[in-house]
Amino acid sequence: MTKQRRTALVHDWLTGFRGGEQVLLSLARLFPEAPIYTLLHVKGSLPAELESRTIRTSFIGKLPFAARLYRHYLPLFPFAVRGLDVRGFDLVVSSSHCVAKSVTPGDDARHISYCHTPMRYVWDRFDDYFGPARVGRAGSAGLRIMAEGLRAWDVSTAHRVHQYVANSETVAARIRYFYGRDAIVIHPPVDTDFFTPGPDDGPPPDYDLVVSALVPYKRIDLAIDAARITGRRLLVVGNGPEEERLRARAGANVEFLGAANRDRLLGLYRGCRALLLPGVEDFGIVVAEALACGRPALVNAQGGGAEIVNDGEFGQTFTEPTAEAVARAMSQLQAKGFSRLELRKRAETFSRALFEQRFRAVVDEPQGPPPPHLA
Repeated sequence: MTKQRRTALVHDWLTGFRGGEQVLLSLARLFPEAPIYTLLHVKGSLPAELESRTIRTSFIGKLPFAARLYRHYLPLFPFAVRGLDVRGFDLVVSSSHCVAKSVTPGDDARHISYCHTPMRYVWDRFDDYFGPARVGRAGSAGLRIMAEGLRAWDVSTAHRVHQYVANSETVAARIRYFYGRDAIVIHPPVDTDFFTPGPDDGPPPDYDLVVSALVPYKRIDLAIDAARITGRRLLVVGNGPEEERLRARAGANVEFLGAANRDRLLGLYRGCRALLLPGVEDFGIVVAEALACGRPALVNAQGGGAEIVNDGEFGQTFTEPTAEAVARAMSQLQAKGFSRLELRKRAETFSRALFEQRFRAVVDEPQGPPPPHLA
């Protein structure tokens, strides 16, 4: 059992229930008394189990239109996370893809950071969010200066973590490259109790499926363009700032379904030919959910999704970020036969119970010496 410690949980922001929040849910179950510190909380955006917790926020939530435009306040995030006072806790557990890992623990506290990726907006994803095609040449140049400062700050606060836990080997490599630190890899939790295969005698699948936030780096445009090439029906679940642009790009065989609750998503997974994940993902929890429902996935070979499908054993990868490459991979995927039972078994290696068991083992390990910057 995990020793009783006064524990705080830190998460970047709470504006919906996606992969990062699924991790937070498991962490909250491991530490049922821990308050959650976050930059911003949009009330009602989380399952009741998380909404009922003590949630403490920063000043970001009080800024104009923060619920919708919070990313525009990125330059203020270092000040906001500094204001999250967790100094009275023995253990700090952060769930971070932006600034949560930079929270300042007390002098005698241990800080374990579950890192979904180093601060994506200023490292490997800067051009996707702030490149000339997004904000204009002059705007991008100005934001690049801002990003340089944020990168320097991000590196300077990396020593505040005693132990990094990465959600994939892909992310562990980024942590090593950007922060010079090693990370334990524990893949995110998948609700394999809920996501299960449908009946064997169901109707034959007649569509491919995308389940994603509609943001630039997800590269949903590749799936849409590949659907135009192949003529295959494509359903897109999710919403985001790219929706208008993607709708304008899509043909008649592409349908946008908006957000889907879990029950509807379960049916969509069960009924699809394959789950498509065109972007370079940190992990790709939707891939594991599709596998749990007995459906294969097509993923970018450069990201964490490739770790799930295991070099084509449980799906198909593509290497070139072009619609033609995705279309070819679709044909290759269709030509392969996949066992629903084997896909399901693969998904079970990412179960929530296994995640919580593995994370608990990290927490219960003897602390050992501090990292070099803390010595």
